[in-house]
Amino acid sequence: MKFEKILIGIDDSKYSENAARYGFDLAHTYNAQVGLVHITEPVVISQPTDPSMVGSIMPTFGVDEPEILNVQQEYSSKLIEDTIKKYADDLHVTQFNEFGSTTDAILDCIARFDADLVVLGTHSRSGLDRFFMGSVAEDVVRHSPVPVLVVPLKEEEK
Repeated sequence: MKFEKILIGIDDSKYSENAARYGFDLAHTYNAQVGLVHITEPVVISQPTDPSMVGSIMPTFGVDEPEILNVQQEYSSKLIEDTIKKYADDLHVTQFNEFGSTTDAILDCIARFDADLVVLGTHSRSGLDRFFMGSVAEDVVRHSPVPVLVVPLKEEEK
């Protein structure tokens, strides 16, 4: 099997860094195009449970929503650019800077990029931590129409 388009999901973790290195190594081996995706998930602020606070304006500490989104977008773009500089060399890289649910955005990028392999890192959560935090890699594996390579981080690298 020859991979022609490899989608690599990144965040700012050492787990993601390890997966990016691995994914780009595969891309170099197969001279494949790379899709590099970073997803910013929306921050959810729950409604106040104290009835006296209903209708109250939550403090924004001098930062408005468009400004927060702009900072997140700039951070995401820098993370993608830094990863490209570090690993791409002469490979063709398509950038995906998405906003929304991580699993849904990765699945969407698979289709848009027409990827034939997805490479993701794993935080290796287990037990209650996994129950509460979920597992993006597991969700992508379950729903992806193409193979997904989940790259663990060796214990000594953690």
